[in-house]
Formats: sequence, C-alpha cells, structure tokens
Amino acid sequence: MSSMTKLIGYVMHSSKEYVCVMQLHRHVAEEDLRRVLREFTGTIYQRPPLRSSVKRSVRRRNVYEIELLEYSGSMALMRVSCDAGTYMRKLCWDIGLMLGVGAHMRELRRIRTGPFTENLNLVRLQELSEAVYAWRSEGREDLIRRAIMPGEVLVCQMPKIVLRDTAVESIVNGAKLAAPGVAMVSNRVKKGELVALLTLKGELVAVGRSLMDYNEVLEASRGIVVEPVRVVLEPGLYPRAWKRGEQGRAP
Repeated sequence: MSSMTKLIGYVMHSSKEYVCVMQLHRHVAEEDLRRVLREFTGTIYQRPPLRSSVKRSVRRRNVYEIELLEYSGSMALMRVSCDAGTYMRKLCWDIGLMLGVGAHMRELRRIRTGPFTENLNLVRLQELSEAVYAWRSEGREDLIRRAIMPGEVLVCQMPKIVLRDTAVESIVNGAKLAAPGVAMVSNRVKKGELVALLTLKGELVAVGRSLMDYNEVLEASRGIVVEPVRVVLEPGLYPRAWKRGEQGRAP
C-alpha cells in the first residue's frame, strides 16, 4: 500500500463544502433569511445532534461562507463552506431557531473535501474500473491519470517548505528539520501548524509541525524549524549527508 495513504486523515479533517436544502417550517421574507445567514458566517458554536457518533459537547467551528442559491416558498438551497466537523443538520435547525419559525435539513450533498472537488477530480468506481481495464488491456494512461492523482495533491492547500537535497534523506530517516536544510519557505507558514515538506523537484517528503513562523524561518541560521509527524518518501532516493553519530536533525 502506498505511503501516501498515511495522509488520508489530513484530508478527512480538512475544510468541507456542501450544497444543502433547508426547509423552513413557515415562510419568511428573503431579506430576513439572508440577514440570519450572515449571522452564521464566521465562528459558531454547535452541540452535535442526538443522532451522532461523537460526544455531545459544545464545539467551535468556522463557517467561511453561506451562499443562498435559491429560495422558493419554504425551501432554501444553500452552498456552505465550513470546517470539518460542522453539522449541517444542526446548522439548519439553529437557523430556523434564529428566524423564529423552525427549520430542518431536507437534502445534503458534499461537493468538496480539502482540495478534492466534485467538478474537477471526482470519479465513480465504474470509471476507475474502466480506467484500469484500458491501462491493462490497451496500455492507455490518460484515463487512469485522471482517476489516480499524485499524492502531492493531498497537501496542495498546506503551507510548504522546500528542502535542500542534503536534508531530504535525514528527514526520511526520522530527523527533525534544522534551519540550514531549508531552501525556500511559504509566507503562510505559522508556528504550531502543519506544513508540507517538499524536495526541490516538488516531491512530497513529509508533513510536519512548524516550530517557527515564516519570518523566524527566514532569519534563522540554526535551530529546529519543523518536527515531522508523517514521512511518506521512500528512503534511499537521496544521498546521505550526515556522518556517524550526527543523526537526529536534518542539516
């Protein structure tokens, strides 16, 4: 099994986007509905519904956008972009409570998880089966390349740090990334958050937690920059740059 499967959890816990049908229990003016939807944009507090598999404690989630696509009678079609773990059923119920008329969710479809969207790179199992058949029987790669994407797509939304070649094999063998091993750094890097570590060729080496902010990385000549948490690159692909007894940090 590919080592890229180690990163599936990061995708599952990345931001989501839904198309949702909400039924109000009584008609309200569209301007009132839009006003309340704006109030639910930003940081919200939710208690998971009774029919959920998690502890029903209050949690904080971010709703990045709620777009009202259609509104007819008591039915509202909405597009919602939010954090993972945001309950659409509960969001609809709370919106109805704020409007004073009550509401419930009628239909729901997820259209994005992290970098994977319904329109760009979603394939059905039947399409995947046909792509594999075309590759095995005819040598065609076009269909399977559309269905199976490089693992680097998994981290395309993460801040990134590019490594010097001399640091790659150290990271693969469990070392922490030290400042001299950094070739380039994204200005989105923040202390305590996850970053993707790439080679100069763009190959994904690992996902780690940054121990410095962007400006600190730029100014640092020594010290640990990133502590890897998931290594995906196979060992032995880059030259070993450390001497005996020096393993533990990537140069």
